[in-house]
Amino acid sequence: MAREKGPTTPTSRKREPRKSVPTGKATLTMARFVDLERRSALIAEAAFFRAEKRGFAPGNEVQDWLAAEAEVDAKLLDAAESGARG
Repeated sequence: MAREKGPTTPTSRKREPRKSVPTGKATLTMARFVDLERRSALIAEAAFFRAEKRGFAPGNEVQDWLAAEAEVDAKLLDAAESGARG
């Protein structure tokens, strides 16, 4: 008989923190350049182009989104850092 998980039964899998979302000072710096709504639009556009590039084959939507999110965040952080230096 399978045991049901309850509040006293810990799960064996722990969640790892998301690596693609900038935290702390980087978030505040990027927020000066682009708001969350615009960031989401940029990610959606980048994810669309990734899906288009692979012929819109189903099953990779999450990977497209996460890769696009990392790409956009890296570009925004780069722009924020270069703006702070210059």
